[in-house]
Amino acid sequence: MVSYRKRGNAWQYEISYKDQNGKYKKLRKSGFLLKSEAILAASKVQTEHPNLTTVKSGSESLVSYYKRWIQVYKQNAVTPITYNKYQNTAKHAIELFGDLKLKDLTKLIYQERLNEFAKTHARRTVSCFHKQLRACILEALDEKIITTDPTRKAVITGQERPKMAKTLNYADWTKLLRYLNTSQIGEMIIYLAAVTGMRYGEIVGLTSNDIDLENKLINVNKAWDYKYKTGFMKTKTRSSVREIAIDSETSRKLDKFLECHASEPNRPIFMNAAGHILVSAEINKVLTEKLAELKIPRITFHGLRHTHASILLYKGVSVLSVSRRLGHSNITTTQSTYLHIIKELESQDQDKIIAILNNISK
Repeated sequence: MVSYRKRGNAWQYEISYKDQNGKYKKLRKSGFLLKSEAILAASKVQTEHPNLTTVKSGSESLVSYYKRWIQVYKQNAVTPITYNKYQNTAKHAIELFGDLKLKDLTKLIYQERLNEFAKTHARRTVSCFHKQLRACILEALDEKIITTDPTRKAVITGQERPKMAKTLNYADWTKLLRYLNTSQIGEMIIYLAAVTGMRYGEIVGLTSNDIDLENKLINVNKAWDYKYKTGFMKTKTRSSVREIAIDSETSRKLDKFLECHASEPNRPIFMNAAGHILVSAEINKVLTEKLAELKIPRITFHGLRHTHASILLYKGVSVLSVSRRLGHSNITTTQSTYLHIIKELESQDQDKIIAILNNISK
């Protein structure tokens, strides 16, 4: 039921309704110069919010709604690491949106705050932030708490990181391997990444039980959460559980390393005496300093994985074998990641095919 009355020089509408508990509530709004304006506004509210409870929900702040949303929809549905990312988004949202109410969030405001975030973050980070926040806002749209999508057609920008090589060439790769001091934890980790293509979490999750020196195999069956320090965790995908064959030199270096760094069977072999495992920033620092010392172009630690795969492909190892060694979920992932190399190799194969056919008539 709607009623109207004039208060001073302005009109007010009052809508009576029952809340979710069956109790009568009243929704009032004043400040209309004409009664017709109050009637039009009340009609719009009733059309957009048939049960009227969502009108009150719109007074909740965006950050508060987002926190409740991730707790209900994400906490028990994603891994602890992924949930932590959603929580980080909440921290950024507090800085950007403060106590801004859902009903007051417009496309312009959203884009302005997104642009502000982009001033100090990489484009990929901004995209992830937008993706997580937008999913929550669309939920509010579905619940009719808001009537339009303020994130629609948002423009994603961000800081461009300085470009660096993604992989080492064969000469620099072999040079790096020759000059690594594999008695040191950090440099042994780098060596293993370069000769196996393992992910960082997989390497630092290795225990002595995972290393079969007799058969020259490394068993990848878990990873280590070096970022949030929750301990052992599952590998990235089911296909990441695999056996990786190693050469005699790598086997010898591992044997010597294990002698110098004896540890319990279920304790990570790269955990130091203080119980610390290097985080990604620390291992990248070790790698950067080593590459600078050897006058080799800088790459990231993950670039060692790409280097390993690229060299195997260039040396004629099949895409299927490389895919299995890397622990990719399917061969399509490998093909898409190393498409430029595969195309180059296909071009070389075409030349070989023509050469074979040309020899038929000779």
